Amino acid sequence: MKIRKAILSDIPIIKEIAEKAWRPTYDHILTEQQTLYMLELMYNSLTLENQINGNIEFFVVDLGQETVGYFAVENVNEQNVKLHKLYLDPTQKQKGLGRKIIQYIRDWTLTNQRGSIILNVNKNNSAVQFYLKMGFIIIEELILDIGEGYVMDDYVMQLDLGSTQSIA
Repeated sequence: MKIRKAILSDIPIIKEIAEKAWRPTYDHILTEQQTLYMLELMYNSLTLENQINGNIEFFVVDLGQETVGYFAVENVNEQNVKLHKLYLDPTQKQKGLGRKIIQYIRDWTLTNQRGSIILNVNKNNSAVQFYLKMGFIIIEELILDIGEGYVMDDYVMQLDLGSTQSIA
């Protein structure tokens, strides 16, 4: 597995992985209309370009010659890194890649002299259990209005790196 900083030419593969990952992840949670709305809102080329060129750092995950995942992180303040996105091609789940990505993000956070990682995750997303296993705790419940009558019903989770070591 190789993790590298995303460049603008990675936008089509990021969008392709999002398309593959979102339905298995959210079909039981969101309507198809909300899924389409959110994919367009969050993954249109201009939004991704602005994020890649801005304060949000995108990374892609390569296995051999194939890109199989991506994640995005941001230094939001002096203490926290925000994990905005982490998605893998569904065929690559349950292979230990998520654990390795979280370790990479932990190291990146410490290199950026931040003490914790925060993220938002849908309350009904199976990733909640993954993040709990990785040491995150739920610190808040949050309902975000994202327009068109849709909301995101999320947990805010945090991983404090002050006293933690690498993931076993």
